[in-house]
Amino acid sequence: MKLKDVDTKILVGLMKNSKISDRKLADSIGVSQPTVTRRRAKLEKELSFEYTVIPDFAKLGMKIMAFHFTSWKPEAFETLSQKKDFQKKVAEYISGQPNMIFASTGQGLGMSRMGITLHKDYSDFVAFKTRMETDWGSYMTKYETFIVSLKSDKVKRPLTLKYLADYITSI
Repeated sequence: MKLKDVDTKILVGLMKNSKISDRKLADSIGVSQPTVTRRRAKLEKELSFEYTVIPDFAKLGMKIMAFHFTSWKPEAFETLSQKKDFQKKVAEYISGQPNMIFASTGQGLGMSRMGITLHKDYSDFVAFKTRMETDWGSYMTKYETFIVSLKSDKVKRPLTLKYLADYITSI
């Protein structure tokens, strides 16, 4: 879907404040409220986006955000059927990890997969990492993690999509 200028303005407005009313959003971007309502519904359907809250995870008791990087052994599955079965098994495993907030394929650092998890403390992180190594170690060539303290006063930009809204308007 190629976004029209008004769609981009609506999307950016919603990324900055998802609770904004259609009327206020319409006023801020210079279109009618029915236009915003109609275009928002179309965007919700075609872009499959959902509304959610991104809380301050530290205030919820999460002390660590961990970035997990892995690379699978090519010999872990020999046929396409085995690969599909393996991918299904991975998807099922990920869906059973409520503290995993993102997982994807990718490339960089010699790795081909990555995930982001949240943990209440270091012991919880170590337990998760140990389970990953136990459950999947025989399939991985590499497994590295990078952890971030969410309690640190060194966080330079909290996790939010507000900043991305400004980037979208610049492209």
